[in-house]
Amino acid sequence: MFDLDGVLVDSEPVWEEVRRAYVADNGGTWRPDTQSRLMGMSTGEWAAYLHELGVGRPPEEIARQVVDAMAERYRESIPLMPAAQEAVRRLAGRFTLGLASSSPRRLIDVVLDAAGLDECFAATVSTEEVERGKPAPDGYLEAAARLGIDPRACFAVEDSSNGLRSAHAAGMRVVAVPHPRYPPAPDALELAWLVVHDLGKLTPETLQP
Repeated sequence: MFDLDGVLVDSEPVWEEVRRAYVADNGGTWRPDTQSRLMGMSTGEWAAYLHELGVGRPPEEIARQVVDAMAERYRESIPLMPAAQEAVRRLAGRFTLGLASSSPRRLIDVVLDAAGLDECFAATVSTEEVERGKPAPDGYLEAAARLGIDPRACFAVEDSSNGLRSAHAAGMRVVAVPHPRYPPAPDALELAWLVVHDLGKLTPETLQP
């Protein structure tokens, strides 16, 4: 199981830039811990949170406008993480792959299609499609269910604190790939079965229990 943002796509800086500007332009106040709190939230959750920061628009409108801005940025360029395509294709040759992402379905499909990776994944889930976003396990459990695989037989590749907690709560072996700019909290990183700092080192051999 792969996460998308921060693992395959270096999108967290883009999300931060887009949402920070949106909050500032619409009367809200960005807090010191806002970015870390947003990481892993579902679309409905982060839109409601931006509303709580003082953005004077309904959450549904916030979500639509921010996602539109993200899609526009992605149309300009997809910021893939180093070795992301190679890692996915390498593991797809050995394992059945799924994806559980906090990104909206629209952005998941845009990224995977543009990167030529859509055919590598047998199931993809947006946390828009489940009851709760990360750190709840719902997205990972749904991805495993769509694949017909016991979550305990899965590895999950994650970068953020909420993502690590989500995959661990789902009962999966967690592989942490910490983002250099947004490292996970120490207590979340302790949940990892394996820590790698380069997707180029993520091979079928490194995932041997």
